[in-house]
Amino acid sequence: MTIRNLEAAFQPKSIALVGPNRHGDAVLRHLLHRLAAAGFPGAKALVSITVPEDIDPSGYTIASSLADLGFPADLVVYLGPADLAEDLTTTASIIGARVVLFASAGFDSFPEATVAACLRAARPQRLRLIGPGSIGLAAPHARLDLLVTRDPPLAGDLALIARSSAIVNATVTWAKARKLGFSGIAAVGQRSDVDVGDLIDYFAADIRTRAILLHIESLSNPRKFLSAARAAARGKPVVLVRTGRSRDAFATGKTHAGKVTQRDPVFESALRRAGILRVGDLDEMFEAVETLTRLRAPQCRKLAIIANGRSLATLAADKLIHGGGEMAELAEETRAKLAPLGRPEAVPGNPMTLPEAAGPEAFAAAIGAVLADPAPDGVLVLAAPNPFIPAGDIAQAIAAAAKADLKRLGRRKTLIAALIGEDPLPRSALDEAKVPVFASPAEAVRAVLHQIRSAEAQEALMAAPPSLPADFTPEPDKARHLLRHVLADGRTMLDPRETADLLAAYDIPMIETHLAADCDAVRALALDILTRHAALVVKVWSPDLPFKSDIDGLRLRLTSAEAAETAARDMAAAIMAKYPQARIHGFTVQAMHDARQTLEVFTGIADEPLFGPVMVFGQGGTSVEVSADVAHELPPLDLNLADNLIGRTRVSRLLQAHRGQPEKNRAAVALTLVKLSQMSVDLPELKELDINPLAVDANGVTALDARVVLGEPARQAGRSGASRLAIAPYPKEWEQVMPLKDGWEVFVRPVRPDDEDLFRTFFEQISPDDLRLRFFAPVKDFNHKFLSRLTQLDYDRAMALAAIDPQTGALLGVVRLHADPDHRTGEYAVMVRSDLKGRGLGWALMKLIIRYAQVDGIETIKGEVLKENTSMLAMCGALGFAIATSPDDAAIAIVTLPVHAAVARLDTP
Repeated sequence: MTIRNLEAAFQPKSIALVGPNRHGDAVLRHLLHRLAAAGFPGAKALVSITVPEDIDPSGYTIASSLADLGFPADLVVYLGPADLAEDLTTTASIIGARVVLFASAGFDSFPEATVAACLRAARPQRLRLIGPGSIGLAAPHARLDLLVTRDPPLAGDLALIARSSAIVNATVTWAKARKLGFSGIAAVGQRSDVDVGDLIDYFAADIRTRAILLHIESLSNPRKFLSAARAAARGKPVVLVRTGRSRDAFATGKTHAGKVTQRDPVFESALRRAGILRVGDLDEMFEAVETLTRLRAPQCRKLAIIANGRSLATLAADKLIHGGGEMAELAEETRAKLAPLGRPEAVPGNPMTLPEAAGPEAFAAAIGAVLADPAPDGVLVLAAPNPFIPAGDIAQAIAAAAKADLKRLGRRKTLIAALIGEDPLPRSALDEAKVPVFASPAEAVRAVLHQIRSAEAQEALMAAPPSLPADFTPEPDKARHLLRHVLADGRTMLDPRETADLLAAYDIPMIETHLAADCDAVRALALDILTRHAALVVKVWSPDLPFKSDIDGLRLRLTSAEAAETAARDMAAAIMAKYPQARIHGFTVQAMHDARQTLEVFTGIADEPLFGPVMVFGQGGTSVEVSADVAHELPPLDLNLADNLIGRTRVSRLLQAHRGQPEKNRAAVALTLVKLSQMSVDLPELKELDINPLAVDANGVTALDARVVLGEPARQAGRSGASRLAIAPYPKEWEQVMPLKDGWEVFVRPVRPDDEDLFRTFFEQISPDDLRLRFFAPVKDFNHKFLSRLTQLDYDRAMALAAIDPQTGALLGVVRLHADPDHRTGEYAVMVRSDLKGRGLGWALMKLIIRYAQVDGIETIKGEVLKENTSMLAMCGALGFAIATSPDDAAIAIVTLPVHAAVARLDTP
């Protein structure tokens, strides 16, 4: 993750267009015209470019090479061929350029060897490369336009990041027609260096950007992308459209989990996890942009509808409710205000139906009355054409109502208009009033649903999960030993007994399971099992034939040892006749599970080539792939995420009580998913796992059958060590017992999302003055939103270490470090309970976070301290921090610590 030097792409002080120009004079004319029209104020140069006679080069420095320029060009726009790109990159790096844009008029690419050579040439000076195949950049506020698009972008607050030149062109033209502008536009092209994750980080920190719009096909580094998107989505909407689903490879695998895991559903779950609003096509993207860039209402779930036609209102209401919205219940006072405006003898309510001939005054009065009601979050206004009332007059009335509502005290509300069938739409007044307007009820309702989904995505980022049961104590070392033994034996699939042992190591209950080497062993095992159970099951075990139902390889409800032996012999003979090359390594012998009052579900772990491990849940049994009732989620999971995963399937409804069936233990299913998630974190060798079926009843869960496939973990982009996860897991390696003064010991561990109550109690024991010194302002309300920002961490970017009392479990102190996107500088904060000052806890936590910074590769720790906080400044001085006055506020000290030197001092006896 790095935004290093990207300011030179969007706020360059100087630009050089460098040839030889392989794109023709038309492209050169276009770029020079765009720079002139934008009014770029910095130095400009044309290097190694033959200027056509009809182009006036005044205002440009003309040079034969970059080395001959009299200034270092911040941004180099390369128009030349691929075979000269490496030399150009080397020269640009030497002269001090910060960004090279490999520009193109459309789709283009360089050979992989050329791209690799350019990256090597850029690396020593951290020169950033955009493209090849980029149709350019724009930053209208900086008067920069280097886009090869038909229309120039307007200045605004939307950032656009896309690979496709067609998407960029279409979006810029669409936005111009609606007077929507951009804070920045980047066409990434081949993504040799600067990628979508880098640009998300840049625009997330850009104060001019209110929303980020993305177009992607695939990802080069999912972990980097998801980390950047999650950080951005906490502060501003991120909208994404993905193309390329039809080109996704078909799923393969040796388990049901592997066979039902397609690329796009995993994309969907990853984007949901990051808080991104995904839209399906350009139409939806434009609707979402129109809504999210114009509306600033905090929520929009409960809506009121006003229309000059009952069927029109009902059509919109039906679509809203079907999409997950709600119709608000209007107050009696509001109904009384609406009564004179409605149809004769009609009862006013929601939807509110105006007469077909309702004029601008009636629309304005109805909108004002409904917006004043505290119940609705917003109003959707639908106006069908009327032969006697111009649509422009209705638009003016809606716009006037929106402006009048700005004077109302209280929370902001959504106002969306649909002027049905109008083409062109009378937009002018509505655009000025920032009211989204559409031509059909469906478009308008989808816009509302985009607003709802965007709010839900941001709420999901802050959801606090319940704590895991204290008695869940997995045995990862035992599991690792088992898996390494199997791999050392040259095998990639666990046998049934080993599978049962693996599940037992993570406290996942499984029906009594044994492995018989031959038919005689089946008989002996059956005699033993039938002393405890009424019936048993015999299954063929073959690593070549994992799906037993496909080969008639199981027998149920066997009640005698003779029947079990006979079943084993018959199955072996039939299978060997039909599959002579298959290896039969024995038989699985299990107790027969009582299926009454139970539901069979399916869960497991799949290996997606791009995202790594993926959790899968759905309907169980032999028809898993046919029913397609499955949902996916990236690990690590907590109980909230696991429950949401369950809820995204149809089979989840059967967990409720129905038709004489008691309610099933949904919490036990969620806990099983969390246990499997932890397994995927601990065991990078585990590639695929099925539990199918997992029997669920009122008391809990029991695994009836399972498969496990192994493989040596491969290094993946953005993931350290053997980890294959696309989201950084809980860093258990930082758990430790820390000795303090006077023999006092505390348990230190990373902060977890379920720590909200721990922090709330902790803050209640901090004096008001200590809270003010920590947060620079009085803090009295420890609400969920406040606490979630302290407890829900992206461990790729931040660490918070909590000191816990081993006896009581109380939080005693906490230290945190939040890295910048470049991962070079981290901002620290530390706090200990007010009654524990002077006992060395704060000092010990600071030393620990310094060592963490060293391990994490952070070069400098920084912080802001109120100058009146003399004890903190004294500790900073003792640790080696440099202390200076903030240039923005004389009451604040800026403290800075070079990590390498600090660690050397800590290691000095």
